[in-house]
Amino acid sequence: MRDITSVRAGRRTVRIHRAEKVLFPDCGLTKADVADYYRQMAAFIVPQLRGRPLMLERHPDGVGGPRLMQKDTPDHYPQWMRRVTVDKEGGTVTHTVCDDSATLVFLADQACLTFHRWLSRADRIRWPDRLVFDLDPPGEDFPAVREAAWRLGELLDQLGLPSALMTTGSKGLHVVLPLNGHTSFGEARDFAKEVAQILAERHPDELTTDIREKTRGDRLYLDVQRNAYAQTAVAPWSIRPAPGAPVAAPVSWEQLENKELTARRWAVTDAEDVLVQARTNPWSGLLGRGRALGPARRRLAALR
Repeated sequence: MRDITSVRAGRRTVRIHRAEKVLFPDCGLTKADVADYYRQMAAFIVPQLRGRPLMLERHPDGVGGPRLMQKDTPDHYPQWMRRVTVDKEGGTVTHTVCDDSATLVFLADQACLTFHRWLSRADRIRWPDRLVFDLDPPGEDFPAVREAAWRLGELLDQLGLPSALMTTGSKGLHVVLPLNGHTSFGEARDFAKEVAQILAERHPDELTTDIREKTRGDRLYLDVQRNAYAQTAVAPWSIRPAPGAPVAAPVSWEQLENKELTARRWAVTDAEDVLVQARTNPWSGLLGRGRALGPARRRLAALR
């Protein structure tokens, strides 16, 4: 008997091939488990992906096997799936766009574990509506990540910019700002660099903006490199290819006070726990209020 399972996703039925193939050997999670997780989480993750070009992180032979970072959409993908063709250096690339639960489950069948999304939408491709600071510690020092997040959040509050937090499912946190879609990538990146530089100057022994890993020492890296055309950031609720199948999870600023919080706090091995966190809606009301950076730039200049 062929190892195929049919999954109902919205108005479509999607087939999961080799459903019992183990993708996470450490905990025994199969492709069917991954597809079921994304089916359950569709109401939360699809709004985070809708309308955005995606880079798909696929692991056809499971975690520990080859990793495929897929930008271009293969011709054999279903015609009902949305695609968007965008410019790249020397040509174009046709990205997959996930607008519905059926696409999400189909991509799980392709052993896509992690969704990396653009910070702009397909209809305004050169105008980001998200800005991301990636707080990247040199090791497993999450207390340092927590402290850096507080410092960054306080500075952004001074600048009049609301921000959201997300555990990455890896080592650190993302601090996410909603933009109004009228700021260019260059303007967003320059602003992020200046904010990060001010923080690093204030706390030179703990924080750095040095892109060279070998010269950072034990300092936490304030990474703003994702804020550029064609760059991506891991999407909320995405599975990460690490032991235990951790997920990137939005959290509230209040939850940051919990000393037990880590970057891998939530995982597919306890999918109900992930659902509970998603239902708390940690980013409630925030992402619909995109801001212009002009007023914040003027406040930032006054701090110099």
